[in-house]
Formats: sequence, structure tokens, C-alpha cells
Amino acid sequence: MRQRTYLSPTLRDIPSDADVVSHQLMLRAGLIRQSTSGVYSFLPLGYKVLQKVEAIVREEMDRAGAQEMFMPSIQPAELWQESGRWDDYGAELMRFKDRHQREFALGPTHEEVITAIVRDDIRSYKELPMTLYQIQTKFRDERRPRFGVLRGREFLMKDAYSFDVDFEGLDQSYDQMYEAYKKVFTRCDLNFRAVVADSGAMGGKDTHEFMVLSSIGEDTIAYSDESEYAANIEIAEVNVRYKPSDEAEKPLQKVDTPDQKTIEQVGAYLNADATKCIKAMLFNVDDQPVLALVRGDHEVNDIKIKHLFDARSVELATEEETVKWMRADFGYLGPVHVPEGVTVVGDPAVSVMRNLICGANEADKHYTNVNPNRDFTFDKVSDIRMIQEGDPSPDGKGTIRFKEGIEVGHVFKLGTKYSEALGATVLDDQGKARPIVMGSYGIGVSRTVAAIIEEHHDEDGIIWPLSVAPFQAHLIPVNIKQDEQKALAESLYTELQESGLDILFDDRQERPGVKFKDSDLLGLPIRVTIGKKAGEGIVEVKYRKSGETVEVHRDDLKNTILEYVNR
Repeated sequence: MRQRTYLSPTLRDIPSDADVVSHQLMLRAGLIRQSTSGVYSFLPLGYKVLQKVEAIVREEMDRAGAQEMFMPSIQPAELWQESGRWDDYGAELMRFKDRHQREFALGPTHEEVITAIVRDDIRSYKELPMTLYQIQTKFRDERRPRFGVLRGREFLMKDAYSFDVDFEGLDQSYDQMYEAYKKVFTRCDLNFRAVVADSGAMGGKDTHEFMVLSSIGEDTIAYSDESEYAANIEIAEVNVRYKPSDEAEKPLQKVDTPDQKTIEQVGAYLNADATKCIKAMLFNVDDQPVLALVRGDHEVNDIKIKHLFDARSVELATEEETVKWMRADFGYLGPVHVPEGVTVVGDPAVSVMRNLICGANEADKHYTNVNPNRDFTFDKVSDIRMIQEGDPSPDGKGTIRFKEGIEVGHVFKLGTKYSEALGATVLDDQGKARPIVMGSYGIGVSRTVAAIIEEHHDEDGIIWPLSVAPFQAHLIPVNIKQDEQKALAESLYTELQESGLDILFDDRQERPGVKFKDSDLLGLPIRVTIGKKAGEGIVEVKYRKSGETVEVHRDDLKNTILEYVNR
């Protein structure tokens, strides 16, 4: 490709609205341009990388036995209402009405559509197992689009769906996709971990996120420093055995704590450590009040509360709800004399403590010397806190450490959530109708491109791994007006292309400094510079990743490049 007429507009300055390296470099290198908040066009260079990632995904999906298809972005509301997600999915679902006032959504995912297709066309267990996939644009109305294509409102995604007769079959399909994902992200040269995760609005259970380790990741991974254990911090179990306190119980007292609302304020005011306080938080769990109790130095995990109650919705109670249910304000909540109808759930750490401090459900008042089972009781005791660094690993091996990660893939065992809701059944070997058992598997293709850049760059620009590089080599004559350089460049360009190599030929009439800066910014694996030794047939080869440079005769150039790209 000739660069003079190639749409690859580079920028010298870092765009003011680009906060992370991948966003900065994708804009500066001319890979993308923004249309509106969270919506981007991929320019030719960026689109070539996108296609390279697509090709890797497609090859591994096909190798795993999945069949590619293509489904519409516009999805009728009726399907989402059948599954129950029309109301549950939330504001991220882009909804609209057509001219006949019929309701539709722009698909963020395709469980409903694919289940309806299989429901109507698959009849017998003999036709299963089956895995279907597509690579298609998805839409989510993000509250706060940011980080370029890492969190956009329109993005390219590979979504796959497996269909099995039973859960044993699902386990096999899931394992196949899990292994395929490992191959995809390994081929993209990413440092990733597969972590246990929460299924969220997708439903189902047994799910893993594929996380690229990155300092700008929006998710935190809890991992063991001595084993392969890794989980999203929201789902990581706490494996701590708390020793019951041997303190003698003291008389309960109500004390004044004017304007002292937080654990830090109350602890300082009463000269008590956070570990001697109860942190009480009120949640709206499917429109029912739940008071969650953790130790003062711990944090409540709302995802664990959702799983504990098998709830569809868990939200922190509003100020109005708090007053209605607890007859008290934020900052003064506690489990003593809880109003009827409020469920009290406590973390195990709280259940073994003695002589604690908690809110008195009265403005400017707290209790001291509060003791579980004497002054209040639990409706449930369960692990409801966030795991912390330094906690024992849930698998019993090592200690928990934290890292940030970018989610690039997610695999779910959906079970029969969608097949039961939409009536997708097959006849088993006994002639009995049974719901199809499903799995769902997603890869953020455009997000993967950004994650690759986050991991592979330096201060000068992108460093593309060979597997996804838009071109394999950058051919640069220092002075295109110089006859010997131009002639050699044209000859090499033709020869290298004919040998099957993908070459970007910088035939622009630009200063050498501009060409070299653009070359480093674009980050192609090999740079071939044609300069003063063109008359001798000598060119300079520079490898972007290592910075190594060698002089090569033009007759050896093709083999030099082929050996590097095929190694």
C-alpha cells in the first residue's frame, strides 16, 4: 500500500480528551476517529488490525467446531420480554420504536434471538450439540463512555452460543470455548488471566472473564501468589476462619455522637478501632429491605448479597427508602431494635465479635458494647464482604494479591435460563421434550485491539505483535526525489508484494524525521530504510520491538523479512 494516498492521518500532539495510552495512540496513529461520544470509525489502518484479530477469532472458533452466522442488530422487544431482560437489563439497553410504535432494542448481545432461531428449527437431541457464533456490531448506552474503544457505546464483538441436551454436554462445550479463548488471546500476544466472575445481567452460573493485566483496567483481579487461583474481586470468596472473641460482655449503652456518621468519624470520636465497629448498610433487594453488617474495616459486596438472596436486583437504599424502612438517616443505622420487615444479614467476622459499636437508628446516637445474639440476631450469616489483599487464597494456597485487568472475553454457563423462558426444547432419546442447555461466549474484538496497544507500546508509539500488525514491514526511502532511492524502493516494493508480504510504502515527499517518527508511531514490526547506500543495493532493516538494526543487501531482503515473520 502506498502511504501517499493512504488514509492514515497522524497527530503529533496527544489529544486532550484521551486519558489512556491506547486511546491516545489509536488517535495519533490514525487508527480511529470519533463520531460522537463512545462511537468511533475505524480508519483503514485500524480496520486492518481489527480484521487480523477477527481472523484469529474466526480460526479458533472454526477449529473448535463452531459455525459462523450473522444475526440482526435490531431485536424485537417481545423476545426480551419473554426472557425477562427487557426490564432487568437497565438503561444500557438502547431502545426505540418504529413508525408503527413497535418497540425494539439495538442488540448488546443475542441470547434471545439465537434461542428463538434454535427453538424454531431444532427438534431432536440427535441434532445437538451445536455451537453458533457471529462477529457483529453491538450497542450499549454506557453512562460514561471513556478510554476510547475500551468502553464505547458501539463496538465489535464475537458472540457464540452452545446448545446441548444436558449439563454434561454443556461442560464439554464450555471447556472447548474456554480452551479456544486461551488460544485466541495467546495468539494476540496478551498477558491474560482467566478469572472466576459474576454473570450479571446474562444470568446463569459458572463463568470466567479473560482479563488482560493492565494498570488502567477497570476491574480488579484477586489472585493467589502461590497458585492459579484468580477471580474478579466482586466474586472472590473469603476463606478466613474467625476466632470467637473471649471478651466478657459489657452492658449495652447508648451514647451521643453528634454529626459523627462514618466509621472513621465514629471511631475517632469514641477512641475505637474500626475493627470494633459494625458497618451497617441498607439495600433494596427486589424491593425488600436488607440490612447488611460487616466489620468496620471491611466493605459490603452487593454481588454476594445478590447471590445470597438469588435476587434479580440489588441497589443501595435511597435516603427516602432508608427513612421509610429504618426510621433513621444514613450514618446512624444499626441492627439493634431493627423495625419489623427488615432482614438482617451479617458477615461471619461480625458474628464472633464482642462489645461493638453501631448506629442506634437515631440521629446523633450510637450504641457501644453491642453483642450479637444478645442485643440483636441475624436472619442470615454469610460471606458478604469484599476480599482484601492479604486474605488467604480461597483455594487454601497462598495469599491474595490484587491486579487491575481489562476484560476482553467472557464465557458463561447459561443453563436453561433462556431456553425455558422462550420455550426452546428438544425431544430426548425417550421422546420427552426437555429444555436445551445453553452456554454463551463473548470476545470484545475492538476492545482486544486497544488492549494489545496498552500492552505493546513505548514512548514513541505502538509496537504491533506480528500476528495482528496491519502491515508486516514499512518501506521508507529517505529521499523519494533521489533517483537511486526511488528506483530501488519501487523495485523492492513490487518484489516484496509478489512474495506475499504486506508492505506499507512511504512514498510521501516528507522530511526523513517526519517519516521516521510516523514509522515509530505506526509500530510496524520491520522498518526498511533506503538511504545513501541505495546505489550499492544496501538497505537498513530495523526491528521495532528490539530496536536492533542490520544492513542487508537488496537480494537478501525478502528472505530476511520472511524468516522474521514466519519464525
